[in-house]
Formats: sequence, structure tokens, C-alpha cells
Amino acid sequence: MKNLKLKAARASFDMSQQDLADKVGVSRQTINAIEKGDYNPTINLCIAICKALNKTLDELFWENEGN
Repeated sequence: MKNLKLKAARASFDMSQQDLADKVGVSRQTINAIEKGDYNPTINLCIAICKALNKTLDELFWENEGN
């Protein structure tokens, strides 16, 4: 499943995939794969991404079931 919430949050900071990758210490390809839904990041990487984008885990990674 694509992570459009991550892509939107990154775009709201006018941040490229490479910018975010550099900030959290992974490759641009990793960020791309997460956004495309091809890679399931570790909880530590999720937390680092959330901190970089000033978002919570709920806002970026958890599915809202029942909503």
C-alpha cells in the first residue's frame, strides 16, 4: 500500500526524497520504496522520519481502521 501521507508530509516541507533520506540516514531509494509501499521500514526508521517531518507515527504510518 502506497504511503501517500508520507509523501504529502515530505512535500509540505518542500523536501525531496534525497533531503529526507539524508536527514534520517538512509538512501533515497529507501524513501522511494517506503512511499511506493515496497518496503516496510523498521520502527526506528519510522520514528526518525516522524521526527524529521514533525509528525506522529499515527499521522504517517498507522492505518485508521473503521474511519
